[in-house]
Amino acid sequence: MGGAASPGEVAVRQTPPGAGGPPPAPAGPALVRIHDLAGRPRGTGFVADHHGTVVTSHEAVDGLPRLVLHGARDRRCTVTADAVIPLPGLDLALVRTEGLGLAPLPLTAGDGPTAGSYVRIAADGWREARVLGTADVTYTSTEGFHFIGDALELAVGTLGRDALRLGGGAAGGPVLDATTGAVVGVLGTALRSGHSDLGFAVPLRPGHVPGPLAELLAENAATVPAYGTDLNLAGVLELTATSVGQDRPAGVPAGRTGTVLAPPPVERAVAVREFADFLDSPAYVLALVGAPGSGRTTELAALADRRGRGPRPAPTLWLRGADLRDDDASVADAAGRALGRAARVVAASGGPGGLNGFGGVRVGSPGVGAGAGAG
Repeated sequence: MGGAASPGEVAVRQTPPGAGGPPPAPAGPALVRIHDLAGRPRGTGFVADHHGTVVTSHEAVDGLPRLVLHGARDRRCTVTADAVIPLPGLDLALVRTEGLGLAPLPLTAGDGPTAGSYVRIAADGWREARVLGTADVTYTSTEGFHFIGDALELAVGTLGRDALRLGGGAAGGPVLDATTGAVVGVLGTALRSGHSDLGFAVPLRPGHVPGPLAELLAENAATVPAYGTDLNLAGVLELTATSVGQDRPAGVPAGRTGTVLAPPPVERAVAVREFADFLDSPAYVLALVGAPGSGRTTELAALADRRGRGPRPAPTLWLRGADLRDDDASVADAAGRALGRAARVVAASGGPGGLNGFGGVRVGSPGVGAGAGAG
């Protein structure tokens, strides 16, 4: 859109080749660069959902009536202050954008990194930092003084400290788990404590944040896959959909996981009733038996497809009798093998980091996903 944007309006345009503009983002996950209207760098951010919501530091947007956000392939988006949800009490801000062309990054599903662990930070390029622990810090915005508890203390070295200087453009950059790649915190360059030689970041912990951010975390967990110790619902859905797609016999309608290969099946009332009873129960496993040609496979495929759709999708893992072994302690052993195969497929297709850590997840726990089907 050309011309001035009205209050709350988002203006998007793409810089023509050779027309200049900011340099490309450093190697690593694609980030958003934030400038004022004069072109001065204010900070960094990252997209956190499929609607284009950008997470950044409050200091990157504080006091600005308009922002210019730069995304992929020289795309830029100009927003007014009405497109910003300020969270100064956390030194965070959410910005509604359009057209930046960036994929969302997964947010942590856990309590964040422990002392001694390593993370990657976006500060004048990607660099490694070590988490020393947590500390109470202060942030002073144009609105006043804010106390922030349990900020992440980061040992960043001399070059890192220079990159994290106030006004250097690193504010709002993501802090990534070095193994899973999930965002565990957001860098703040205006955070202060008694240790001037440390970097600080605001942690992103589900259950400890205000409404708008809590909603974004929930949306991210349901739609942006994360794996390993940060395995979330979206990751489980991708793994189970991959597993069902692998194990689905030829000729069975693929629904969510592939191309339809056959006409819609005839609904079997008995199976529908049994499935409804299963879904209304606290059980995690449904065993379906029947003679060849009785429609077991077709009905299970339809069940998996129904559970994977809708506003509240749920994972379904499809196991066959051949997947079970005599020495299995429980169905969870077979489920773990099936999900391990799916993880290798996702990893081979260019999936995110953390898939090697999948084995640490307890299959069948309510937090990982109920509703395995065996046929």
